[in-house]
Amino acid sequence: MASNVPVVRLENVSKRFVIRKEKSLKERIVNAGRSAKFKEDFWALRDISLEINAGSSIGLIGPNGSGKSTLLKAIGGIIEPSTGKVERRGRLAALLELGAGFHPDLTGRENVYLNASILGLTTKQTDYYFDDIVDFSGIENFIDTQVKFYSSGMYVRLAFAVAIHVDPDLLLVDEVLAVGDEAFQRKCLDKIRQFQSEGRTIILVTHSLGQVTEMCDRAVLLSEGSVRFDGAPQRATVEFRDLLEDRRLEDAASHGDDSVDAGRVLSASVRAEGRAEGDAIEPGDDLVISATFSHRDGLERWVAAVQIDSVLGQAVYGTTTKRMKMSLPRLKDARTIEFTIRDVHFGSGKYFVNVSLMAHDGTHLHDRPQIASFDVPYYDLAAGTLFAVPEIADIGVVDQAR
Repeated sequence: MASNVPVVRLENVSKRFVIRKEKSLKERIVNAGRSAKFKEDFWALRDISLEINAGSSIGLIGPNGSGKSTLLKAIGGIIEPSTGKVERRGRLAALLELGAGFHPDLTGRENVYLNASILGLTTKQTDYYFDDIVDFSGIENFIDTQVKFYSSGMYVRLAFAVAIHVDPDLLLVDEVLAVGDEAFQRKCLDKIRQFQSEGRTIILVTHSLGQVTEMCDRAVLLSEGSVRFDGAPQRATVEFRDLLEDRRLEDAASHGDDSVDAGRVLSASVRAEGRAEGDAIEPGDDLVISATFSHRDGLERWVAAVQIDSVLGQAVYGTTTKRMKMSLPRLKDARTIEFTIRDVHFGSGKYFVNVSLMAHDGTHLHDRPQIASFDVPYYDLAAGTLFAVPEIADIGVVDQAR
């Protein structure tokens, strides 16, 4: 299929669900005449317009409840939009939710034929692919067992194996691969890459931003049912992280900090030395973290700690004044400590700073997770949490016989 041919076109697609507040059928009957007071409309999608060309790989990202799965189901024809229209062309295969298209009382073998028929294969075609499907799934010992006895990983293995063998032009994947083990996830991702090289169209819903930047050539960021960003995956992930950070700050402001402990982390900031707070952190910068602590009653022996996390929650750096063999003056009222981390080389993305006030024995008196954050620009030279400049040398022809 030509790459400039749209395989999916959405025009002003919206989807409304009705949320009913009655807790039982009896309440619904009693309130039948005044039902408007006991229900409300929830718009999962609002005026979505997209055009997806053949051969492209699209990542759908966004916070929980943003409408990603609803949009994917609308594209797949599982649900009808309340307004607007969805146009599709070519054979479609979808992995939308665990166990979809399987009957729990049928065996794995029977469900292969059932699921394949739903996806458009004839019995003869399924016969031809059956051994390959079972081999890819890796559950041949359980293929004649009822699937209600399958684990979630076995469900996904078999469903994915069927989906990729129906020769789809368009493959829809909704986060279900996260259920499988790591080896099977790599196997699935390799198959998706093969599909990409064959010019097939992939639409992927995932919370793994690394997968989006690595595998997709376009990303759509949804927020509250609307498209917030549509473009390059690297830029989309930055927008997504900023959106999550804005929500976190709003939540923290609305709930406040009700800690009653005498010791507190009051505030923190992060910047590159010589530049203003909020500027991007470049490889080679000296990173300065300023943190202000206080203690109502006074604390003689105390420890200040900082940790830098990636957006996935992975600790990429951490230290404490105790590790640095530094004794701090008595803490009373407010005192600011400034950590300077020399010559940092963080990879592209957003990073969060956690600050803790600790007693000398290691007891945490007050923690402020994600109290500050900073961004590292995107570099197309490499990917990962470490920035380094690669070099390559041609060492010539290697004699394999030696």
